[in-house]
Amino acid sequence: GIMIEVPSAALMAGHFAKEVNFFSIGTNDLVQYTLAVDRTNERVAGLFCPAHPAVLALVRDVIRAGSRAGIGVSVCGEMAGDPLYTLLLLGLGLTTFSMNGPDVPEVKKIIRSTTMENARQVARKVMSFDSERQVMHFLREETRKFIPEAF
Repeated sequence: GIMIEVPSAALMAGHFAKEVNFFSIGTNDLVQYTLAVDRTNERVAGLFCPAHPAVLALVRDVIRAGSRAGIGVSVCGEMAGDPLYTLLLLGLGLTTFSMNGPDVPEVKKIIRSTTMENARQVARKVMSFDSERQVMHFLREETRKFIPEAF
């Protein structure tokens, strides 16, 4: 398998899928390199946002490429363990999340509390947005339905 951590790898996922058995999307690096934002540089770290439509389009396309090729796709990094993104990732077709142990209960609660159809509807709506602000607002509202205390 391969890690998908840079935009060029995400864009070539359909080709790579012919050569590997799985993809793991490394969201921390994918966000950083897609947005050209060093998350460790405090002057620009505030611009680091997994909800950016460009990042979401790359994640969606990698999941689709893996699905078309019949290979597994997982997501790791902060995005995988953030309950804010659970419905979206699930709705995009992701079934394997890799996260830190403390993040598991809330993510698990959301997965167990929704349906695939609801998650797909959330994903369709999110992918129609053209700003990270719209994405974040909508995902907060949807996540609040399952974990009211989270926001």
